[in-house]
This record gives sequence, structure tokens and C-alpha cells, in this order.
Amino acid sequence: MENLEKRNLIAQWVFDTRPVLLRFHLWLEDVEVQRAQAEPVYDLSFTPRGITRCLALTAATTALGTRLFGDFGGGDGRDKAGLNQVKKGADAISAYVMSEGLWHLTRTLPENHALMVSLGEGLMPKAGETPEMGANPLLGFGRVYARPEVAKTVDRRVRRLLNEPGHTFEQFYGWLQDRGITIWGAAVDTLENTSRFALGKETGPMAVLHVFDAPLRMSKPYEAYMGCLTVPKAVVAAAERNSVLLDFRAPRSRVVDAIEAAYPGIGRANIHVWTLQGKSRQTRLGELWKEWEALGVHLVDDGWTGPTGIPVFTDSGTYAPTFMVGSWMEAGETHVFLCDGYAATAEAVQATSLAEVLDVDATMVPFSSTFELPCREEGRLMHLHPDDPGFDAKVRAVYGERNVDPAKIAEYADAIREAECANMPMGKDVLRADDFSPEKEWSVLACIGYMNDDPYTGSKGVTKVAEGVYRVTTRLATRNASAVVTFTLRMMEPFDQMKHVFSPLLVRFLSGVDHTERPVKISDSGRIRNELQTMFSQALEHDGETIRVFFDRVDDSVMPAEKRATIRNVLEWYKANHPVWFDWLEIG
Repeated sequence: MENLEKRNLIAQWVFDTRPVLLRFHLWLEDVEVQRAQAEPVYDLSFTPRGITRCLALTAATTALGTRLFGDFGGGDGRDKAGLNQVKKGADAISAYVMSEGLWHLTRTLPENHALMVSLGEGLMPKAGETPEMGANPLLGFGRVYARPEVAKTVDRRVRRLLNEPGHTFEQFYGWLQDRGITIWGAAVDTLENTSRFALGKETGPMAVLHVFDAPLRMSKPYEAYMGCLTVPKAVVAAAERNSVLLDFRAPRSRVVDAIEAAYPGIGRANIHVWTLQGKSRQTRLGELWKEWEALGVHLVDDGWTGPTGIPVFTDSGTYAPTFMVGSWMEAGETHVFLCDGYAATAEAVQATSLAEVLDVDATMVPFSSTFELPCREEGRLMHLHPDDPGFDAKVRAVYGERNVDPAKIAEYADAIREAECANMPMGKDVLRADDFSPEKEWSVLACIGYMNDDPYTGSKGVTKVAEGVYRVTTRLATRNASAVVTFTLRMMEPFDQMKHVFSPLLVRFLSGVDHTERPVKISDSGRIRNELQTMFSQALEHDGETIRVFFDRVDDSVMPAEKRATIRNVLEWYKANHPVWFDWLEIG
């Protein structure tokens, strides 16, 4: 009877996830589901069973394909430029696999539903990096996945939102609601911890997809930084009982007081504070580190081992530590873990939206993309208004200098205007996940596919079981429900052939596949259009249905000239030989 139940379970999963399994030529050999509650996640989520399971498998296939075919560890020992190219290659694989998974699974959405990417992580250079280091392939704002006619309708409204002056998010969202179209928003990081992946680190890399039951209040592609503080809800409740407001702007001594009130008798050495570490972050986080150290708490170091038994890392990865925020007992003593510091915008919103899922409280403060000042000063600058006659003087006051470079002042004015133009919720003391939702009541489904072991949950990464057979772990979490799903997947093609299944067409052509000898399918048109938007967003102009590609806008350090020439030749060949299928393409 037990074997029959297991076979039935696998068969049901195969039926529900067949769009993704068929697309990636995978056979589901086994599935194990560990729930934190009696009910399945889909019973407590806004996503129906089939979509929920397809999202879980999409996260898993993104983790599997990237881990196996993304050149894991290929950047170890290479110079900065070489490492950057490995990162871009891995990002291209992960973005492609997740995009393909979403495309196929959303064919089973209800007829009036669409999924739209609202935030994507990977477009901008991180502070201290050169510009080309941020031009990574990504799934960014405005990418729409739905049944064809719905997708075309929503896509037209997205183009209006992007290109028509004065067309607001409220108009965009209201128009779709009036026509009965339901939009699910998404915040996407297809390869979290890209540097650790490229360097071959054994912990950290993962695929993260958060799906919301409404689009996030964004009207443009946007990425900068956010200051973030995430603490157990019990700590905020203790502060409220003492009429104390606790958020990112609070002195950290106030946070410690609230922790001691929530967990009487806790030793300060047992208060574990996770922040990003490293010399490059000294200016931005140095004052925050000193503030915590003066309070006698434990500032988590690289390699510290928490309750999972897997050493943590502090060089990157601001999302995953949120899952460890909380308390536990060890040797009869109470321990508390919390997260502080900053993150890129998409990661910050993803982590903050986990307050809907986990027993945590999270607040944010907008920062700029340059972010060269300490956290508190950066937050103060982004609360100024560039049209204020005293803006220049206020920036100088924050810097503490009278002779601030006018170009630097203009930089901050542009950063604030860019955030306002993207409809970032500015002007508030702190932001919460609620501020990004157009609805008073909202929900999120978090889907995480683990490429490598995760120190914060103990989840296992991709594991080889036999030749062509792999186990992949996915975590699903929504309000009052979570589950860990472990898939055992068999590849239905030889390994070398599977690499093509998981690789973008343009990457295959760059690797030497002759596009003139390969059988052409009508689907090539959609795939290449999708890949151009993922890999070359900075080089594209949209004019109605037409996409113009300007290769001279792609820096040599982003993609070498010979590779750009190869892709240009490919596009020109498709345009010349299949003009009807590629009528949307123009080469600038």
C-alpha cells in the first residue's frame, strides 16, 4: 500500500509539472515532500496546485541546470575580467532556464492571469565595482508570462508604462483590473551568490523566485541598495510593550534592550548579528560594526557555525540568512540571530517580504546605487528632495564638508529622481514589504532552488545519485505554510546533449554550433527575442513590437567584440532567411 501511495504521488506530480519536465527533457523518478504543517502549501497559497508545483520544479531545474552547465568554479584563479565573464555565463544560463520554465508553466495559468517580473537582481554594478560588472543577464522589469493573447495585452500596457510620459503605475494597474486581468508580480534573482558560484564555493548559490498576488508598485527597471534590519517578531513585540518604535533607524542599543526584554536572561554573547563583512564594506558598515561591538554582542564572522552545523559566510548573500532569524536553545542557553546592514533592492524586497512568511519583522531604508557613505548618512541623503532650494547645502551637511564635488551632488539628485521615476515608495522614514503592494491585503509564495548547501536552513544542494540522475531541493513558503520538496530527476538525453537543452540559443552559437546547419523552428524567434532582452537589455530599443539592437552600446568588457560580431551575424542571417518570423527585429 505504501508503494502504491508513493507511485500515485509521483504520478500526480508528473501530471502537474509536465510542462516543465517536458521542456527540460527530465524524468521525475521520485519526489519527497516535508511539510511544516498538515496541509499542502497550495491549499494555503493564492497559486493553485499545478502552478505551485510547476514553480517548485522551475526553481529546481534552474538550480540543476545552472549547477551542471553554468561552469561552476570556472572563475577560480582567473583575473577580474575572466571571473566576470564566468559570472555572466552562469547568469545567462540561470536566467534562461527560469525564463523558459515560467514561459511553459504559465501556459496553464487561468485565462485572465499573467505573471510579470517587477524586480530583478543583476543589472547594476555593486558599489565599488566597474560598470561592466553589473551588466549581467537577468530577468528584469516588465517581462510578462501568460497565455499568448493575455501576454500581448499586458505587454502593450507595460510598454506604455515604460515609454509614455505621465502614464502612472496606478493607471496601468487600474486599466488591467477594469478588464478583469489579474497580474502576479515577481521578484527574481536567478543566481544568488554569483561570485561564490563562479569561484566554486561549496555553500551559497541558489535560485530565488518570489511570486506575489499583485504586481509590485514599480513602473521602471530599478536596482540600487536598501538598508535592512530583520529581527524576530518577539523582539518588536517586546519593544512595543515598552512604547518603543523599533526599525532600521533605531539605535542598536534599543534593539539589544528589546532582545533582552523578549528573552530574559539572554547573554549578549548569544546575540548573533549577521552583516556583510569585508574590507570593501568598511566605509559603509564600519560604524554599524562598531555600534554592535560596543554593545558586547557577537558580530558573526565568516565560518561561524550556527544550529544547522554548516559554516556561514559573510562575503555575500543577504537573502538566505533571513531564514535563520529567530531564537534557539543550546546547552541550556537562549541564542538569538538577526540580520542588519544592506542589500541590493531585489534581494532586500525578497527578504523583507519573508515577514509575511516567517516569524520576523523587517524594515528597509532606500540607498543610492553609488552608496559610498555610512548607512545612516546614505539614508539621510536619499530622504532629501533634489528640487528643494537647499538641496546642495543639505548634501554638504550630510557629508560634513563644504566643498563637496558638484558632480557628486548631481549624482545623488539623479539617484533620487531615478527612484521616484521608478515609483519607489520614497519619503517614508522606513519601508516595509506592504509599501510595495498596491493592495491592502497581499500574499507571497517564495520558491528557492538550492544549487549548493545552505548554511541557514541546512538544505542540500544538487547531489548526483547516479549517471544522469540528480537530487535537487526546493523550498516553498507562503503565509502559515512551508514545505521542502526534494526531486530526483533523470536526464532523458546524454549529458552533452542536455547542455544544449539548458543553454540559450545565442550561447550555443557562441560556443561553436553552426546556426546555418541547425534545423530552424518558429520557436527560435521567441527564444532569441527573449534571450536578447535577458542578455542585452542595455543595447535594446523598443518601438511597439519592434526591437532594435545596438551592438555599439555593449562595452568590450561586457562582451568581447568577436562575440558581438558572431551574434550580429546570427541575427542578420535569421532576419535575411526568415523575415516573417523575425519581422520584429532591427539591427541598429
